[in-house]
Amino acid sequence: MSKKVIWIALAIVVIGGVLAFPKISLYLSSRTQSDNSAQVNFFIDKSLSLEELAEALKKEGVISNTNAFIKVGEYKELTKENIALGKYIIEPGTQYRTLLNGFKLNAAGNGNGEAEVTVTFANCRDIFQMAGKASANVMMDSAVLVAYLTNSQTLNKYGFTKEQIPAMFLPNTYKMYYDTDEKQFVDRMATEFKNFWTPARKTKLKEIGLKSPSQAVALASIVYSEQSRRADEWPIIAGLYLNRIKQGIKLQSDPTFKYCWGDELDGVQRLLYVHRDIDCEYNTYKINGLPPGPICIPPSGVVDAVLNRDNNKFIFMMAKPDYSGYHDFAVDYSDHERYAKIYQAWLSKEQANN
Repeated sequence: MSKKVIWIALAIVVIGGVLAFPKISLYLSSRTQSDNSAQVNFFIDKSLSLEELAEALKKEGVISNTNAFIKVGEYKELTKENIALGKYIIEPGTQYRTLLNGFKLNAAGNGNGEAEVTVTFANCRDIFQMAGKASANVMMDSAVLVAYLTNSQTLNKYGFTKEQIPAMFLPNTYKMYYDTDEKQFVDRMATEFKNFWTPARKTKLKEIGLKSPSQAVALASIVYSEQSRRADEWPIIAGLYLNRIKQGIKLQSDPTFKYCWGDELDGVQRLLYVHRDIDCEYNTYKINGLPPGPICIPPSGVVDAVLNRDNNKFIFMMAKPDYSGYHDFAVDYSDHERYAKIYQAWLSKEQANN
């Protein structure tokens, strides 16, 4: 082989190596592994450029070679416009290419590797408390959520009044994406509400004489406010209040007038006439029938207890003179009055001993 041929071959090898080097370098960079030795929960809560993302990951101890990370990101065309907000769970030794693929916005509007978070709300008095609990683990702002919920366009869209809107929310634990906003959250809750109100439940609603799911939730909220400890009494109390509605008797539920006072009566054991005399559209000592909306956001089990109410003839209830949480029920006022005197005597004795 002549020297000329050797030099040509050598030149080809050198040129090929020079041309191939960027691809080889990119290949090696893409397979660089993350530095974290333990799982890292990484949050993107604002729009980031590729460079800003690299710095944030470096600060969290996930990567150290920002140049390699950016190089691979540029090849994958990641920009401020398609780096998705959200929560990401980064496992030890994750390759840069996998990291970057995970951060990229997909057709569904989420990051390819975005993780869901748990959203829970229960024991909420109103939409303000619900919003506070629901927004605890997502980017959604509670004040923005309340403003959106009480907006007339939102109310019209979902078919609720301002008073009824709490009825749409079913206390539970839900999986959502960290970057869920108020519109996505409410739309999800509307879907859950629709799924809950099956044809079978709507049939039961008519059978018990109520006109809408909101009314059932309003009654369930009263039942739950009266009895949050003993679920076996829910159908009994529901039956009692439905008896009152059917007979045109005011519900006269203490929690409804207590609701009118906000948190002023929290911790007050002996409720007085002056408390009960408040003029308020929720005070069932003043109004006929159900209040315009729920007085709390009750568990779905209480709503089912209303729909499957006990067929009793009770009109009155009084707490038992013990700490059991149960009640004495009565059909006649004379029996109720007797139960009331026994309870008041017991309560006075307990307070005197404490």
